[in-house]
Amino acid sequence: MLQSIILFVLAGLAEIGGGYMIWLWLREGRPYWFGIIGALVLVLYGIIPTLQKFPNFGRVYAAYGGVFVLLSVLWGWGVDKKTPDTYDWIGAAICLIGVSVMLWWPRQS
Repeated sequence: MLQSIILFVLAGLAEIGGGYMIWLWLREGRPYWFGIIGALVLVLYGIIPTLQKFPNFGRVYAAYGGVFVLLSVLWGWGVDKKTPDTYDWIGAAICLIGVSVMLWWPRQS
């Protein structure tokens, strides 16, 4: 389970970080190499989830979406200095509950 969580976090950071680099290039006038690095990091984002042990692609990506919500709230807080409000935290918690149900709730084989 710890390996799965680490992979979800790494994938999320790759997606958010790569997208942020492209944002900085296109929206804030940073050098073109920001966009190139961002694109390469986004390629890593596409690779990292394939390392998950879960057999169902759709379930992995759906669960990743819940992790992405929490990481986006944290990124906005830490990088963009936008303090999350109570509803941001509640929404992120609901998403993580959904992730936990999707991935680890006992199922019949």
